[in-house]
Amino acid sequence: MALELKVVNTKALLRQYIFLCENIYKTVDRWVPPFYDDEWAFHDPKKNKTLQHCDVVRVLAIMDGQAVGRIMGIIHHPYNQLHQEKTGRFFNLDCINNQGVAHALIEFIEQWALDKGMNKLIGPFGFSDKDPQGLQIEGFNFLPVLATPANPTYLPELLVNEGYAKEVDCVSYQMSISRKIPELYERIHQRISRNQNLKLREFRSKHQIKPYIVPVLQLVNETYAPLFGFAPMSEEEMKKFANQYLPVLDPEFVKVVLDKDNTVVAFVVGIPDMSAGIQKAKGRIFPFGFIYILNAMKKSKQLNLMLGAIKNGYRGTGISAFMGKAMIESCIHRGIEVMDSHLILENNLPMRGECEKLNGKVCKRYRIFSKKLI
Repeated sequence: MALELKVVNTKALLRQYIFLCENIYKTVDRWVPPFYDDEWAFHDPKKNKTLQHCDVVRVLAIMDGQAVGRIMGIIHHPYNQLHQEKTGRFFNLDCINNQGVAHALIEFIEQWALDKGMNKLIGPFGFSDKDPQGLQIEGFNFLPVLATPANPTYLPELLVNEGYAKEVDCVSYQMSISRKIPELYERIHQRISRNQNLKLREFRSKHQIKPYIVPVLQLVNETYAPLFGFAPMSEEEMKKFANQYLPVLDPEFVKVVLDKDNTVVAFVVGIPDMSAGIQKAKGRIFPFGFIYILNAMKKSKQLNLMLGAIKNGYRGTGISAFMGKAMIESCIHRGIEVMDSHLILENNLPMRGECEKLNGKVCKRYRIFSKKLI
């Protein structure tokens, strides 16, 4: 069968690119589509300003007139300059279970990266760690959650067959919610509650959350800087990120810790799992998709921890348990039975330790692959 690669350079081809997985993964029961409005925004330089600072290429694989694969190449110039690297990235790697298709797509991006002066390729990895990263390699019995990969089981092997090996893994923990607050958390909460310099801020509405959005994301910039692949957000990017996720935030699962000057020193954000609703909505919010998604969130027994940080100088003080007690109380109140930690870098031992304090078990593993080009 004839295989052709097409560089995406028209809106019609971009539409094929964005909706490709809907066709090739339609028989994969565990596949969760993205929000397609977000996908269009991700590929629009007017809405995704990061595109203005990176070289990108998008490619479709066509076999007998049908799109059977896709891939995106990225050269993130600001990140490479900051870290003195010559690393290219590939993202949106999706294809049918066919080594020839995978080979053609990967080979194209390798040559493209070489032509751009790169000496290494990593992926799947987007513009930052806020994009779905890696390929899932373990825990396929669990449904993917928001902003994590939803690849079929065969895709990692296709990549390994092209000479790619582990760069770094991320893990997700599942933690059962006990009806009783852990004694350690109770003790820490009592101690910190007596500290007049720290206070817990909880919310009843999204309107109350808005003033904290930029300070929270500034704290993310400060604390995530050393993490693999993290790219600092500009204030404009912070507002975009907030606008993307504020509609699905549940105020009860947002916890912020303030110091005596009302400066944000820690926070954690959780979202009731909506994956089943996204599946039913087929990734489309309108005209009725939002109803399926909201219903799924209301009925969900799982909370997904999406983002959190503790300011340098406050780690090891018990603040994580302070917030944890409040989050567990909210889970009990809402009938949540399990929490998913979302992706944690395998070498982020403090975060992993917090999950293990709650008897969390690794339930999913994701791998970012790499290959030297020269």
